[in-house]
Amino acid sequence: MSPKHHQPPISGGDRKALNKELAKARVMTGIFAERSAELRERGEALIKEADSLACQSWNERMWSDGGPIDPSPTVDQAVNGGFPWLEIECSRCKAKRDVDLTALPHVDTTCIHDLASRLVCAKCKAVGKRPKARLLQLMPRSRYSTLED
Repeated sequence: MSPKHHQPPISGGDRKALNKELAKARVMTGIFAERSAELRERGEALIKEADSLACQSWNERMWSDGGPIDPSPTVDQAVNGGFPWLEIECSRCKAKRDVDLTALPHVDTTCIHDLASRLVCAKCKAVGKRPKARLLQLMPRSRYSTLED
């Protein structure tokens, strides 16, 4: 959109009034920009808190119900909520491993429960087996060695 061009009025009083209105508009632009930045910051903090609560809720449902629970948070929600690690267990050798969600190639909308079929135990993979991983919980930090996908 092209900037507005104001024709200067003929009389001096009108010119002064226009300059006054233009000065007010410039001040309001700064005020609106500051307010927008404040609201965006507050909104991002609320989204981060909501993502964290979604991950905690999913962890509790996993613990109480077992099995991959659908719906689960997306990978991006888990990372944004402060849970960038996924603890899993190999269904064959029962070895527990941690997966760094930030290192996985994924689409923004990939849900955590959809990862179970893609994750494979490194020990079992070396022997030529590819058993499915069992999802355990999302975690803020790693406890074990990482898993290959």
